[in-house]
Amino acid sequence: MIAAILFMVSAAVFVRFALYYWRAMISRVAVQDISDRVRIAAGITAPEIGARDFRSILSLHDLAQNLRGSNGAFRPVRAYYSVVEKLGSLIPAMANWANGEMATCSRYVAVRVDQHLERNKARAAQIRGI
Repeated sequence: MIAAILFMVSAAVFVRFALYYWRAMISRVAVQDISDRVRIAAGITAPEIGARDFRSILSLHDLAQNLRGSNGAFRPVRAYYSVVEKLGSLIPAMANWANGEMATCSRYVAVRVDQHLERNKARAAQIRGI
């Protein structure tokens, strides 16, 4: 019985650590610069990408099928965004936190799409040079 309790506590701590690590990796990518071409292509007129721009950036990603890369369809980020969005709408005290997390998700996706566009542009230039 003690072993089962110890296992459950260890598993919970591991999951918590994994979530914090994943969020730190998302935040590290989200602070990088984003080119104007992503903002223009996604139809974002504000100077900063915000929490509500997530779906427009994903639609840009979905339009360019060759941008899949190693990130797939951003399933974990989409799921996290949806959960945080629901928490923010259900619990008013968490609305500011949820808005910040959703903005981080939006910026993360924008940075990744921008990186994919840049990589494809470099490959096209390399092919033209051959």
